[in-house]
Amino acid sequence: MASLKKLLLKKSYLKIPLILTATKHFEIEAKLNGVKGNFILDTGASNTCVGFDKTDFFNLNTKESKIKAAGAGATNMETKISKKNTLEIGGWLKNKTKIVLFNLEHVNQALINHNAQPVDGIIGADILIKAKAIIDYKNNCVYLKKKKASSN
Repeated sequence: MASLKKLLLKKSYLKIPLILTATKHFEIEAKLNGVKGNFILDTGASNTCVGFDKTDFFNLNTKESKIKAAGAGATNMETKISKKNTLEIGGWLKNKTKIVLFNLEHVNQALINHNAQPVDGIIGADILIKAKAIIDYKNNCVYLKKKKASSN
């Protein structure tokens, strides 16, 4: 039987390395609007998120949102929305990406408390589903399906 890597590369997937942190989270490097950042890969997060403090860093145009965020021990958090962003992970690219912004201080403080580096944001299930992601836990990588040139 062919290896997972060979099979997925043959099916036009890109192999993207993941870094396993001291907190057992996977971190991934991505470019948001052309700016590199470090993100947690979180299958349990419904949306891709960035901290309020990264609005200018990633050149995000935001709008107020009535949606309240919850997660990682915090609830009822204020959010903003940013639309029409470009997200690149490895060679995988998605235009018109929606980003949810909220206060990530509690997430980053928890990471710091466990001797891990703070992150700029979270890559959520919205992107993982669009990218037809397959996580290879044994080899610390994620495979993302290449998009056809005209499908963006």
